[in-house]
Amino acid sequence: MIERPDSQQSKMSRRNVLRGSAMLPLAPALTGGALSAASVSPTTSATASLARPGEFAPMDKLYLDSGTMHPVPLPAKASLDAYLTARAETRSWPTEEVEGRIKTAFARLINAAPEDLAFVQSTTAGEQLVVEALDLPAAGGSVVTDTLHFFGSFWLYEQLAKQGVDVRWIRPVDGRIDPEAYEKAIGPGTRLVSLSLVSTYNGFEHDLARICEIAHARGAMVYADIIHAAGTVPIDVRASGVDFAASASYKWLMGDFGLGFLYVRPDRLKDLKRPRFGYYQLERFRSHVYPYDSPGETVADMAPRDDAEGMFAMGTRSHGVMAQLDWSLARLLELGVDRIMAHRQPMLQRLHEALPRKGYCVATPRECRSPLFTCVLPDAHKRLSEPLGQARLHITLSRNRFRVCPSWFNSMDDIERLIDTLPIQKPE
Repeated sequence: MIERPDSQQSKMSRRNVLRGSAMLPLAPALTGGALSAASVSPTTSATASLARPGEFAPMDKLYLDSGTMHPVPLPAKASLDAYLTARAETRSWPTEEVEGRIKTAFARLINAAPEDLAFVQSTTAGEQLVVEALDLPAAGGSVVTDTLHFFGSFWLYEQLAKQGVDVRWIRPVDGRIDPEAYEKAIGPGTRLVSLSLVSTYNGFEHDLARICEIAHARGAMVYADIIHAAGTVPIDVRASGVDFAASASYKWLMGDFGLGFLYVRPDRLKDLKRPRFGYYQLERFRSHVYPYDSPGETVADMAPRDDAEGMFAMGTRSHGVMAQLDWSLARLLELGVDRIMAHRQPMLQRLHEALPRKGYCVATPRECRSPLFTCVLPDAHKRLSEPLGQARLHITLSRNRFRVCPSWFNSMDDIERLIDTLPIQKPE
């Protein structure tokens, strides 16, 4: 599966759907078990699969591409099936209860309050809403971002630049961006600092608390794309001071396309311009236009909620994805991010040790703790498609780089199989 915009194998991106994905169930108690390329008891070793037997469907390939989209666990699929059965039979489904559970679960994952979260269609939708709420470009001022941010956001900020916004791009050095680079770029007129907490390109993780400290001292707000951070590395939005953070759910949260979360620091709501107007924002609604309505001077008495939904909610959202997340988020909390991180670190360190010996140039800093490992290789797609295909091995494969993204269902055996499959690259 391809996430890179320059990929020759597919046009897949954050917006595309894996047609063959399975769907999902409700609570960890429903868990069956997971079959990956190496299904091993989690007590066997630190790098055995953490999945229970039956938690994932048997896969026809070794899947190391969860950074593009995560396989749907079978219990989450069962949760979705139960929702669809209720819809097919026109039975009621506990929408508000499920919404409350998944907001509470995601809030726990990032140390937020549930009322500080709004449902959004995608990470990009959340970022766009933030830009609009800050009244850009009309409000003026500069935007500071970097080229380790999601490549889809390049389009957004380049278009803002064409509309007169002073957009300042920071470029990495050795795959990293030091907070000092942000300190130099952020000025007194900066309105927004926008970044990916964990880079989709190479897994680099920003010092978010330090960047927020710098930005806030100069009057700027900070937006973080956390799609590769939520569920993979510890996040504390309160401790970091970040103003906004957004994530879709089809990657590490094990949901699906079309539903994600936007976090808003509650004390920032008063400084925002309402970007859109939607029925789901309303706390109070009483019409004066229908038979037997009470009379009124307006068509209706209306007032918005005073939380994140009151600022950013729009219309209906995917109940099916909510059903999936009802199981998946609970499972993530049960596993624990620290345990997931400890499970995959030996796999990533093994890649750091083995692939340079086979002639590969690693783009991911060795100290990275995120689940994304990237190598730069000219004509990577041409060189690696055949051997990987023959070995039935699936990674993110792009024109001039490739990315390995192990999840908690993978094991060290999966990594060794990949290492054995990748051909030695001779110096050019």
